[in-house]
Amino acid sequence: MPKALLIHPDDTVATLVEPAFSGDTLTFGTQKVTALADTPSGHKIAILPIAKGAPVTKFGFPIGTATADIAVGAHVHSHNLATALDGTLDYRFTPGAVASPPADPDHATFQGYVRADGRVATRNEIWVLPTVGCVARTATRIAALADAALSHASGDGAIDGVHAFTHPFGCSQLGDDLDGTRSILAALACHPNAGGVLIVGLGCESNQIAALLEEIPAARRPMIRTLVTQLAGDEIDEGVAKVAELVALARAERSTVGLDRLVLGVKCGGSDGLSGLTANPLVGRISERVVAAGGSVVLTEIPEMFGAERLLMDRAVDERVFDGIVTMVNDFKRYFLDHNEPVSENPSPGNVAGGITTLEEKSLGAVQKAGRAAVSQVLGYGGRVSATGLTLLEAPGNDAVSCTALAAAGTTAILFTTGRGTPLGFPVPTLKIASNSDLATRKPGWIDFDAGAVLEHGFAPVAEALATTLCAIASGAATAAERNGEREIAIWKRGVTL
Repeated sequence: MPKALLIHPDDTVATLVEPAFSGDTLTFGTQKVTALADTPSGHKIAILPIAKGAPVTKFGFPIGTATADIAVGAHVHSHNLATALDGTLDYRFTPGAVASPPADPDHATFQGYVRADGRVATRNEIWVLPTVGCVARTATRIAALADAALSHASGDGAIDGVHAFTHPFGCSQLGDDLDGTRSILAALACHPNAGGVLIVGLGCESNQIAALLEEIPAARRPMIRTLVTQLAGDEIDEGVAKVAELVALARAERSTVGLDRLVLGVKCGGSDGLSGLTANPLVGRISERVVAAGGSVVLTEIPEMFGAERLLMDRAVDERVFDGIVTMVNDFKRYFLDHNEPVSENPSPGNVAGGITTLEEKSLGAVQKAGRAAVSQVLGYGGRVSATGLTLLEAPGNDAVSCTALAAAGTTAILFTTGRGTPLGFPVPTLKIASNSDLATRKPGWIDFDAGAVLEHGFAPVAEALATTLCAIASGAATAAERNGEREIAIWKRGVTL
């Protein structure tokens, strides 16, 4: 296995897949480069001289500008490379042929729960959703007691569990901020993985149950129960009894379905310099396979498209979708600018330690999770998937907020790549994919799949192994986060608090 990889023939830097020490010789075809300094794995080393003010190229695209002359063999990072991102941009739609992803070679299947509306779930659970943070603990107690009773009374696995998803919001919110909270909760209440839903309110909050129910289709409401705790006698007993009603109604059996029935979310968090070389392009191959089969893939983290957005815009199926991408990207940039923050306020400290220097570099690696699929839909925050193909979803880069938005959009599984590791889990099965084998070895309690194997075995066999793992998890196998009880939501707070 080589010590460093040159991703694109036009690149001026290579990425180390293991540490290099001063004096080490690195080989790229017929070219030999001597490392001028000790450089960690995941970091970049110059393979050509780069003048101050010149672009630095990785993935075949500029990832920023050199802030000093950079010699061949030098470590390239935040001491000599800076972002070139600055403000909103104008874009022009250019119609062109969008490459079709390769077909699913094996017609992969999974065992899912087919719902009455035709959607397919990967879990059959009862969800308890509080309207407001004041009853978050109440919702948790109800879910824990109901789940314990379920485990004691049922051994057939027809109901996979009872889970509460709590948050601190729902009161002291106004306007669009309150609407966002309500939209996320209403969308979660409609999720196919929730065979039934108990909505727990306080009674005096801004996020009233009646208004929340108005955002839920009438056809869904028979599988929803509500509880206003200020009006209840013993709210815990009443809540547990309402969950028991839902359990009796929500029993279901799995049946065999194809990847065309999967709605897949893709996400990266705690990335390192190898994420864009191993885990993200590996997930991109799975995205292509799901889309080619007729399924849906959802990509979010809009700030982590900055610098790579044209790659997605060029794959818009039509001008309407193109305009939607432009509006979403530029509106998100204005969101930063309106708060007097630069649009390039990323990567995180962990990303930087892992070798990612600029937002352009992070974004060019991040968008690879979508593969080459055409973009067929653009959704605002709290929106729900209504099309097959690749959907772009408005949400920030924050792991918990964006994965909650993915779940609310209707994704029934999430592929989550990471180079640094995280224990977090979300309402839907979240498969953690390590970008490097060291992380997978050190954190087996967090990681479900080792994408570092790509460096030794190549993409094709590892992609097949990941597809098999995904189908097993969609069929009921527990993810590491599920085994650890890591299941959270986080709502994007964008307005004033009263």
